[in-house]
Amino acid sequence: MSADPRTVLMRRWRLSGWTVGATMGAMAVLSAWTLVGEHNSPGTTTPPLALDVAVGLAAVALVPFLFRRPVAAAVVLAALAAVAPTATPPSTAGTYVVGRTRRLPTAAVVAVVGFAAHVVSGLWRPVHGLSFGWWTVLVLVAHAALLAAGALAQARGALLVGLAERARNAEADRDRQVAEAVAAERTRIAREMHDVLAHRLSLLATYAGALEYRPDASPERLAQAAGVVRAGVHQALEEVRDVVGVLRDDPAADGVPPPSPDLGQLDGLVAEARAAGGDVDVVVELDGDPPGMVGRTVYRLVQEGLTNARKHAPTEPVRVRVGGRPGAGVEVTVTNPLRPVRTGIPGSGTGLVGLTERVRIVGGRLEHGPDGAEFRLSAWLPWPP
Repeated sequence: MSADPRTVLMRRWRLSGWTVGATMGAMAVLSAWTLVGEHNSPGTTTPPLALDVAVGLAAVALVPFLFRRPVAAAVVLAALAAVAPTATPPSTAGTYVVGRTRRLPTAAVVAVVGFAAHVVSGLWRPVHGLSFGWWTVLVLVAHAALLAAGALAQARGALLVGLAERARNAEADRDRQVAEAVAAERTRIAREMHDVLAHRLSLLATYAGALEYRPDASPERLAQAAGVVRAGVHQALEEVRDVVGVLRDDPAADGVPPPSPDLGQLDGLVAEARAAGGDVDVVVELDGDPPGMVGRTVYRLVQEGLTNARKHAPTEPVRVRVGGRPGAGVEVTVTNPLRPVRTGIPGSGTGLVGLTERVRIVGGRLEHGPDGAEFRLSAWLPWPP
């Protein structure tokens, strides 16, 4: 919650000893000047010098209170100004200070009190060469001007405080947006890393498990499995490089980021799963080619389904169905029997979460979980006509 501009202004004045001292010095000089002018004015008889000096000193001594209790100090100074003209400079300063730091109704009352006090002063100590009527007009104009100047300064101060507050809020909002953007980017990169590596590393774990549990295999089979592991590691490193490349400031040498896999790579994905010993049955019935983002999401859906099946039920068959046409959308279903086997392949548990977000971004729906005796991953993606 922002502080009231008047409170901020008064706090700054209270903390500035230089401001208080300079103001007291200026008021002392003006009061002394008024005293000299009053007692050197022709037509003035036996001026009460001691009274004027005492009132002037009291008025200057009250100046610091204008920065703590401006209303009370201004009223007392107005009363002193009615007694002696030497209190006029501090009294008029009080009218200005109240106009600058208090609401307009309060400031107007203080200005009226100051005006009345100076009218009284003009009655019993008239100014030589100036009629009482003109004195009243001048006092009225002066106090109205002081009130207006104080109110204008207050409005300007409030505007500056408001602008500063808006700038702080804008900076805070910018920092929050930057933090949210960083978090979103980290989530996107983590999701991309999961999608790219989970499938590849699960294949490697499957081949490595075969090497561990079938040491009696023929040298040709062992060499073939070792070659697949080597090629898989190389491919995984290439995919890690592609994903981490989005973090670099410099673009790729050709200026074009590596393409994301889509339906064109679906056959290779299935071939890898079958080469690892998986029983994968795939049926693709599409009336044309879906849009690029939809095609990439279909690839990720099938990839995640095969990866989960390999992690949790590696010996069970997997059925993949992809079908759709323009206007009706694309339906993707990946199912496998629920006969979990411990494979030792760790899972982060975030693959389906990230996949759900991918599907939501393109405007689709995703459902996953046990369905009778099998685990079902099904999604619908929009395909504009």
